[in-house]
Amino acid sequence: MSNETKRLLATHIGRRSVLTGAAGAGAMALTAGTLGVYAQESAPEVSVEELMKTQGLTDMALGPADAKVTVVEYASLTCGHCGRFHKTVFPKVKEKYIDTGKIRFIIREVPLDNLAAAASMLTRCAGDDKAYPLVETLFNRQEDWAYVKGNPVPALFEISKQAGFTKEKFDTCLKDQKLLEKLTAQRTRAADVFGVNATPTVFVNGKRLSGGVGFKQFEEAIEPLLAKS
Repeated sequence: MSNETKRLLATHIGRRSVLTGAAGAGAMALTAGTLGVYAQESAPEVSVEELMKTQGLTDMALGPADAKVTVVEYASLTCGHCGRFHKTVFPKVKEKYIDTGKIRFIIREVPLDNLAAAASMLTRCAGDDKAYPLVETLFNRQEDWAYVKGNPVPALFEISKQAGFTKEKFDTCLKDQKLLEKLTAQRTRAADVFGVNATPTVFVNGKRLSGGVGFKQFEEAIEPLLAKS
């Protein structure tokens, strides 16, 4: 493991804080306190056209591009609430709506800390066909790498190896400053333009999902849209 990689992940900031330390060769320039892990008051609806614009990153999407309903989730890989959502609720959403071609589901990263930023960088470096499977694995195994005491590098590397990472690829990915800047831009835009101040935050055709992110809330938001001609 390179010294640069160790330096990147050695600063494991609390999971409810924002990224204010260095990651890779530079720092994520974010305002402290703009994002937390609990749902807070924010804009209930945003422009779908604006929401679909990206910051140089290809959206990680499941489901057809021409679906009547598009769901966008803003999440952090070290967020426990996001992890529980992907373990308990998302499989039901996937079975009923994604696998049947009824909705398009997009997940966008808003890292809460340096470790989340590193994990997000690795999912991007994994490649398009392996990106979401790695996201899913990282959420399902959060306790193995996101909440370990001491150095999280070994566990994160072991998980990354399942997606085809070598030590060299792992180290190189975490030094990709341009990728880090794109993640920074995505997170900043989420907070400044769409009022994303908590994870997970979910928009259904531009309308923020209220009352939590349970399966019932998804059904109540999606079904009326599918029923429209």
